[in-house]
Amino acid sequence: MIMSRDPRHDILFEPVQIGPKVARNRFYQVPHCNGMGYRYPRSLAAMRGVKAEGGWAVVCTEEVEIHPSTEVMPANEGRLWADEDISYHALTVEAIQAHGSLAGIELVHQGPTTKNRYSRIPPMGPSARAIAGTNSLQARTMDRADIKALRGWYRDAALRARQAGYDLIYVYAGHDLSILQHFLSRKWNDRTDEYGGSIENRVRLFREVLEETKEAVGHEMAVAVRFAVDELQGPEGITHDGDGRAVVELLSELPDLWDVNISDWPNDSQTARFAPDEGYQDDYIRFVKQVTGKPVVGVGRYTSPDGMAKRVRDGLLDFIGAARPSIADPFLPKKIEEGRLEDIRECIGCNICVSGDNENVPYRCTQNPTVGEEWRREWHPEKIAMKTTNEPVLVVGAGPAGLECAMQLSKRGYPVTLAEASSELGGRVTKEAKLPGLASYIRVRDYRVQYLQVQANVELYLESPLTAEDIADMEVPHVYLATGANWRRDAVGSSLRHPLEGLSNHTVFSPDDIMAGVSVSGRVVVYDDDNYYLGGVIAEKLLDAGCSVTIVTSNPIISQWTELTMEQHRVQKRLIEKGATLTVSKRLVRLEEGCAVTACVFTGQEERIAADVLVPVTERLPEDSLFAGLQDADLKTLKCIGDAFAPASIAAAVYSGHLAARRHEVEGEDLQVFKTERVTV
Repeated sequence: MIMSRDPRHDILFEPVQIGPKVARNRFYQVPHCNGMGYRYPRSLAAMRGVKAEGGWAVVCTEEVEIHPSTEVMPANEGRLWADEDISYHALTVEAIQAHGSLAGIELVHQGPTTKNRYSRIPPMGPSARAIAGTNSLQARTMDRADIKALRGWYRDAALRARQAGYDLIYVYAGHDLSILQHFLSRKWNDRTDEYGGSIENRVRLFREVLEETKEAVGHEMAVAVRFAVDELQGPEGITHDGDGRAVVELLSELPDLWDVNISDWPNDSQTARFAPDEGYQDDYIRFVKQVTGKPVVGVGRYTSPDGMAKRVRDGLLDFIGAARPSIADPFLPKKIEEGRLEDIRECIGCNICVSGDNENVPYRCTQNPTVGEEWRREWHPEKIAMKTTNEPVLVVGAGPAGLECAMQLSKRGYPVTLAEASSELGGRVTKEAKLPGLASYIRVRDYRVQYLQVQANVELYLESPLTAEDIADMEVPHVYLATGANWRRDAVGSSLRHPLEGLSNHTVFSPDDIMAGVSVSGRVVVYDDDNYYLGGVIAEKLLDAGCSVTIVTSNPIISQWTELTMEQHRVQKRLIEKGATLTVSKRLVRLEEGCAVTACVFTGQEERIAADVLVPVTERLPEDSLFAGLQDADLKTLKCIGDAFAPASIAAAVYSGHLAARRHEVEGEDLQVFKTERVTV
């Protein structure tokens, strides 16, 4: 059936002038990090090219270092230090422009927020400041010669960007990661010369770099400003009704485009658990179009086409900016254009993408398992090879891995039977989405279920537990087991390798019990040895139910892994505000009557915590009994996927299901092998 665009969304497909360039529509992929950068140029180019193919009119790089005095190793960001770096940028430009999109580059010098581990060049900034998280490393104060050199580095990088073929270039002052923002901010800049003091002085370097960039390349390239109008620090920082507004007014018509947001990165990219579904930055950036006639782009995890169109009509934005929604669905613009709204993979705001960049590896996405695999596995988010036979496939278990596997096998044309033992589809996603702050996770289920329910080659069965004998009797040649995993009740995990002493005489509930709605009251100890989001969310649910909750972790902070998703400080803050007792750097060692006994991870000193109930959030056991029972069955394919194979994140489960479907009936290839990028000498 041929579908057409809803006329209400026509405004999103109007061309927009940006200086000497024209964007073909209002969809704008803002600069975002991805864990690829200069080390993985082919992967980077393929990923950006897919965005352009998907309809994003402007596709930008991650931050790109302009000089060795601002290197951020071990992070994998962009680099444009010298002419030798131009060639890898040209790959990205070519991939973007091949689909009629504008290629943008975001140049950066991180100043006093870079450590220069590789170059060993002492960091510098507007004023001498300590650099957080380092061994007594401090940034030195820049003198006038340093400022002149910095301006030259920006100009040189701009000329190299032009040579690489970029259409748009950024003068970047955001996320508390740019020296241009540091000069603007009173917390970094206490200078008394012409670059300090008044806002007119503090904006001077920003203006100089902007003017000199326009002079160097502005006749051929659009010049954009990316600026954090508010740091959410009140009078201690830049505010949208103070210095933020003043900067936009002072530079109003100078750039060709304003890209505005809030700072720092954890504020700009808040998870769904702590920010509204979309548009949470609107109130901060609302003033910008009142003081400039240049086009404005903003972000806020926009996923609703109606909401996007309204923001343009209301005069808030000229472009709909996106990082995470463009990762979850690179073809979001094209799907809106073609009226295929039900096919959009909506971002769930989990920030698993951010974690990849923070771990210095190519990023991943819960909703889109093809992200990062565009080049190395040649995966496309909307295309998959057709079937090689017409033999039917049985997928057992309709959690994230099973749903993804069944959906992709269906797209390949195979006859698929999906059997779920419970009365609901979605597995762990359906359960977790009912917990505080995780409602958006249901999108992982709903996107896949709405597809499967209307496919003629798919049969869905609920309340259909299968035994090994049942499967053997079905005479299906190919079986994928997505039977999930169960949380342990014995507290075994990374810091306790044997079942906890004293379990038999205590009330112990697993996270599965809590998600199933078991009634809990009294004094509860949540032992979080998982360190991701679930321990904190379980504790929050119990606090909301009126329990007295103590969270125990062997780490120095709560939910430590969520530092990588940039939400740890919010997790800990919320739990404190809700009244939880936080017990850190303690291992759980045994249960005694009416209490849990912990030991300090450093000294071994024991402490007793009054407790009626223990909820261990430690590790999961794969549900692989069906796999064991089918070892002697006459099957061509028998594989466990997702948590049934190796318990991990929802993103990992979706990826596992996708990989299984892609490689189904593909002979002679190791599933672990993919193309790698190597330096040639």
